[in-house]
Amino acid sequence: MKRPFVERPRWSCALGGALSAAGNIPRTVPVLHAGPGCAGNFAWTASGSSALQVTGQCLALSVPSSNLQESEVVFGGLDRLREEILESFEIMDGDLYFVLTGCLPEVIGDDAAQLAEELSTRERPVLHASTPGFLGDSYLGYGEVLRALAEKGVRRRRTRKDLANVWGVPPGLDPFWRGNLEGIRELLGLLGLEANVIFGPGAGADAVRKAGAAAVNVIVSGLYGTQAAGAFKALHGIPFVEAPLPYGAAASERFLKIVGRAFRLSSSKVRRAVEAAGRAHYAALEPLIDVLTDMETQRHAAIIGDANHAPALAAFVQEELGWSPELTVIVNGLEEEGKQALRAHWARTGTPAPENLVYASDASAILEAARAVWADSDRPYRDPKRPAFVAGSSLDRALAAELGAAHLSVSYPVSNRAILTRGYTGFSGGLALAEDLVSACIAGR
Repeated sequence: MKRPFVERPRWSCALGGALSAAGNIPRTVPVLHAGPGCAGNFAWTASGSSALQVTGQCLALSVPSSNLQESEVVFGGLDRLREEILESFEIMDGDLYFVLTGCLPEVIGDDAAQLAEELSTRERPVLHASTPGFLGDSYLGYGEVLRALAEKGVRRRRTRKDLANVWGVPPGLDPFWRGNLEGIRELLGLLGLEANVIFGPGAGADAVRKAGAAAVNVIVSGLYGTQAAGAFKALHGIPFVEAPLPYGAAASERFLKIVGRAFRLSSSKVRRAVEAAGRAHYAALEPLIDVLTDMETQRHAAIIGDANHAPALAAFVQEELGWSPELTVIVNGLEEEGKQALRAHWARTGTPAPENLVYASDASAILEAARAVWADSDRPYRDPKRPAFVAGSSLDRALAAELGAAHLSVSYPVSNRAILTRGYTGFSGGLALAEDLVSACIAGR
């Protein structure tokens, strides 16, 4: 039987994930059809959990919301939603309006999808995504926004053979999402391909329209965005390929080879791109080589994060730094179907499967798993798993203190770092990640 709560959760509800996704498409106005307080709660959650990333044209406390009251619960809230959408047309200047429904309207049966379609025009398109909190977590909300775009917001266009849509990096839930998407853009550029990214600066309605011309959808996840990619394939005939989240040189090489095959590029072209980027990468990394191999920065690591970050980080510290990932914790509340999908994704993309893998959502369960691994590390004549390192969220600082370990916040929630454009994907992102991890080891000097 599933527990009725999650202790110190590392995500919000589906509506929160949908709001972060839709609100980070430039010139898109999300309109919440939900109870009072939802938008404000998400604003403060994002501010305290996503490395201070909360502002935007229609994020933070600027989100239009129907703020349903008792009367709408009894008599229905569509009139109130209609009023809110029409007022948003007058007040909020946008290219796209996105109605996101929360728990209350879904329970009472408001047909927000029909109303959105009724009010949608060519000049002011209105889309709808069903994202009640009880449906699932924020990652599901991200996927529902992508699916709504696939079904209603994108029209098939003449295919551009060099264009790739990029899915699988949820804004906000990945605190490094801006930099990570830029790193993926740089990787695709090494192959002469263009990344079409609908989130963040420089994107927006044009990127949404361009999505219908892509030759391939590239998903850097085994879970996030996969259903939307299926919808793109079914509705628009755009195939998709799963690639690893490319943290560092080894994962970037796997990424480039998979994408190269999907675009039917010659293996020699891909090899030249990998070799050129690799030479520059390792030349930049060379000053740290002695530190990584001969000094006290080698670590036994605990990696804690979501189904995207944790495996990518575990592979990075092992392949790039030579550390030992003693424990990898995936914090998503996954059923067996999701776990099987992850294992299949790792096999397809060549991502090393974490050896000591634990699925745990509660902070106490994560602590127990770490204590089990490090239980005998202080006893003589045992394998001392010291020094330790904890790469996780801000919630894991107490665990790091208990282990006497260095700590770096790299996965949601992040409350002790401000992150703007920093990212860990690609060859250059791998250098940034190495810098941050090693810096955390020597910060007390």
